[in-house]
Amino acid sequence: MMSLMFGAMAISLASLDGAAAVQPESGVVTAEEQAAMSPEQVLADLKAGNERFISGNSTNQDWLAQADTTAAEGQFPKAIVLSCLDSRVPVEIVFDQGIGDVFVGRVAGNFENVDMLGSFEFGTAVAGSKVIVVLGHTACGAVKGAMAGAELGNLTATLDNIEPAIADAGGDVSADNPSDVTRVVEANVRRTMNDLTERSEVLAGLVDEGKLLIAGGVYDLATGQINWIEN
Repeated sequence: MMSLMFGAMAISLASLDGAAAVQPESGVVTAEEQAAMSPEQVLADLKAGNERFISGNSTNQDWLAQADTTAAEGQFPKAIVLSCLDSRVPVEIVFDQGIGDVFVGRVAGNFENVDMLGSFEFGTAVAGSKVIVVLGHTACGAVKGAMAGAELGNLTATLDNIEPAIADAGGDVSADNPSDVTRVVEANVRRTMNDLTERSEVLAGLVDEGKLLIAGGVYDLATGQINWIEN
């Protein structure tokens, strides 16, 4: 097993949707703090972080101190976010998280592949993260491209990964219809959430043991709000 180190962070607990939210105040998560968090607490913290972001009350992060601590003592992220490549979805910012708080995997269309799955198995089974969030977003260009049958070099194969979600959404959809795009974006998040456990015995085992939650959301580019999708 690999040994990972964490920095120091003070945490406070607050109620959100029946679970205690772990709200960052300063520094980064310690090994002991990460171990003490339940998946429900971590998910509640991410939800609370997005609420702080959209209300304009984001945490005043000491980025340089966090960088120094994580460089010296390592990382113990509490969650993993699988996000689209889109530059308008800055993951740590929209969840109001600091350096060392979350692993982030990004690919156009926020789908899983073997490299993502291996990374997520490391992030959970080895590094101890308690939640995986599949994060799509409104008006996704990758989804539109897949719906329109766009072709460009290696991008063609990338967009092929979104085809199953188009079928899930009914198949008869148009990239020029915003409601169709929304349906496929949501279907793509749901399919990816399910595929994580279908394609990984490691992740499925952690979910069965209650050590991991898999959730999904669609980030609204205009408002910054995440509309949540949960199994």
